[in-house]
Amino acid sequence: MNYEDAKIKFVSTWGSLGSLWGINKAMAQIQALLFISTKPLSMEDIMAELQISRGNTSMNLRQLMDWGIVTKELIPGERKEYFTTEKEVQELTRIIAKERSRREIQPVIKVLNDVSSIKDDGTEKTKELIKQTKALHDLTLNADTMINKLVSQKQNWITKSLIKLIK
Repeated sequence: MNYEDAKIKFVSTWGSLGSLWGINKAMAQIQALLFISTKPLSMEDIMAELQISRGNTSMNLRQLMDWGIVTKELIPGERKEYFTTEKEVQELTRIIAKERSRREIQPVIKVLNDVSSIKDDGTEKTKELIKQTKALHDLTLNADTMINKLVSQKQNWITKSLIKLIK
């Protein structure tokens, strides 16, 4: 497989996997393209490479910047905006985990807390609802706390150990 084929395969596969970490295909493909690029890319570069519209590219770059995954980079003498992404895999994972917690897990924790805190009217169904939602709340809160502790560490012994276990 040559470079161009490998690049296309990587960007396409990363795009398909994007939904696993909470972003759409085009967002994941843009991030993948920037991830393997040796230099910052302009919006026009990205549009041409991925064959997507200006609007789609612009909207997805904005969302990637909101996530903290993509940043604008100024190139002296250039009028175009250029973009780059975090290249350190573990830092990228940390950013994604923190953002997913903020966007997805924290709202679930709040709902579970609200539901499990209802007034107990003494009925069996209310007691069961409180019991089960409280258990889910506690589990979700503990998992979120653990994930946040892991990802907030900069390549500590726990992170290294977990990565070795996974490999």
